[in-house]
Amino acid sequence: MEKEKREVPSLLRKILAVDAYVTDEFVKKLETISLLRQLRVHCKLLEISAHGIPWLAGSLALIWILNSKSLYQLQINLFIGLLVDIFFIAILKAVTRRRRPVKTDDPFAMGPDKYSFPSGHASRSTFITYFFINLSPLPLIFIPPLFAWTISVCLSRLLMRRHHILDITAGVALGLLNGLLIGMMYLDADTCLGLVSWLTDEKLDGGEYHV
Repeated sequence: MEKEKREVPSLLRKILAVDAYVTDEFVKKLETISLLRQLRVHCKLLEISAHGIPWLAGSLALIWILNSKSLYQLQINLFIGLLVDIFFIAILKAVTRRRRPVKTDDPFAMGPDKYSFPSGHASRSTFITYFFINLSPLPLIFIPPLFAWTISVCLSRLLMRRHHILDITAGVALGLLNGLLIGMMYLDADTCLGLVSWLTDEKLDGGEYHV
């Protein structure tokens, strides 16, 4: 017996239709701006730069490679934030199941990733920017590039027809909420040291396998 097609409330259908129309018109306008047409050349690179897998894998790798106790607090809290971001994005995409503006032939677009709402790239780039401004502040010189990167990632998702405007807006909001959540539960240095010791005991002085 086939599953019944999910009934979308009429008001929500209208909102989504308006969002799709406004997004299409907005992207057409963006494509007439020469500077943003040049950005389109770099869209794939921007997509990779805010992808969850490189950030998760890179965070874990740097904990091991750098092996610096002074960085453990930053690295562990950032890693937890990235995990929380991926978890909530996956849940929301599975629940809402909004299709992308254009069907993708991306071989990695499996499971929840074939859905559009909310934008994980927008959420992740917003959270990372929030993290390095408010939770583990970088020198002031790095702030403008962080903002430029986040804005470029969000625009690139529209230019690639991977998301609607509402998806991007929700992603940015979710990234900010994630930043606030991680800020409230921010782990102290000793707790982070204990977690790293538990994960990679041999890398720490005094660890069972330390040589």
